[in-house]
Amino acid sequence: MTETILANATLVLPDETVAGSLCLRDGRIAEIGTGSAVPPGAIDCGGDMLAPGLIELHTDNLERHMQPRPGVDWPHAAAIIAHDAELAGTGITTVFDAMRVGSIPSGRRSSSGGDYAKYARGLASELLDLRGRGALRISHFLHLRAEICSETLIAELDEFTPEDRVGIVSLMDHTPGQRQFRDIGKLAAYVMGKHGLSEAGFAEHVARLKGLRETYGDAHEAAAVAVARRLGATLASHDDTTEDQVVTSASYGIRLAEFPTTLEAARACHAYGIRVMMGAPNLIRGGSHSGNVAARELAEAGLLDIVSSDYVPAALLSSAVMLGDLWGDLARGIATVTAAPARAAGLEDRGRLVPGARADLIRFTRSDATPVLRETWVAGRRVA
Repeated sequence: MTETILANATLVLPDETVAGSLCLRDGRIAEIGTGSAVPPGAIDCGGDMLAPGLIELHTDNLERHMQPRPGVDWPHAAAIIAHDAELAGTGITTVFDAMRVGSIPSGRRSSSGGDYAKYARGLASELLDLRGRGALRISHFLHLRAEICSETLIAELDEFTPEDRVGIVSLMDHTPGQRQFRDIGKLAAYVMGKHGLSEAGFAEHVARLKGLRETYGDAHEAAAVAVARRLGATLASHDDTTEDQVVTSASYGIRLAEFPTTLEAARACHAYGIRVMMGAPNLIRGGSHSGNVAARELAEAGLLDIVSSDYVPAALLSSAVMLGDLWGDLARGIATVTAAPARAAGLEDRGRLVPGARADLIRFTRSDATPVLRETWVAGRRVA
């Protein structure tokens, strides 16, 4: 039996913060005490905050490590290990690694903005192998981003089984002129800048995606919904914009909305019992880089439930502290990156400081408004 006591800490409990201590035993929280006493042999936290480990439902960070620069394909094992270490170093103890499923093999990168080569099945196998060999510090699940505007989605989804730790399947409809990029001008700036397209190349890109949506869209949506059920995964929508789109999401049984783009959609999500997740960069920067609704506006309206780091892992803890300041309730802010995402993903064993929960923890302090991470613990073991 292994036991560690973290004492003289500020505990971020589900509904309040209190001075206290945690006893960790065999990878679980065994006991919670109150007061600032430091028993013999305990670790003195000096009043630092102890909170549940952060839970990340949607991040593109692994893909960034796989392709650190355009055209550079980094060895996948090295990329996975570096990604894992980075997340541990930012307080994330559970991650749902986002992987695109659905390719466009007939595409031409030089003219259409990307050939979208298949990669998810192979990458998932590499990640799960590293996990099985104990090479990773934190807990990894898969998040399959089902690209509706693709040619091979159904075949690629069929390669995954319930043994693959698929926790989330999200419906990604990138048809130009709707959802995230209703404004074609903003889409043009993004795609032409990222892929170096001419105006003619961008027009071809738009036509291709619209054609794929027309040809495959309905069948791909139905397949993704069915696969999520087969895998026992949470089904998520992406970039809902209108109430009608939310109604469709609800009809599929969706209970998690990633990055709704309008106040109208966020309100409709809550009306249908769908949790709203927004990006930490949106919150910290003060707005969406795509010109969509600001995360802060949703937070002030009581419509923000979960935060995702999206493309900046370190933003997750900062956003939770920012929300705690905004709401005057640190426990509520921390819950948006711990308890709320755990519930949305069906994880009952983590996300709260309660006896019996996994001992996934972070220790941090603050430098003015900025949180400073001291330690990250996973299943009772310090990993960063």
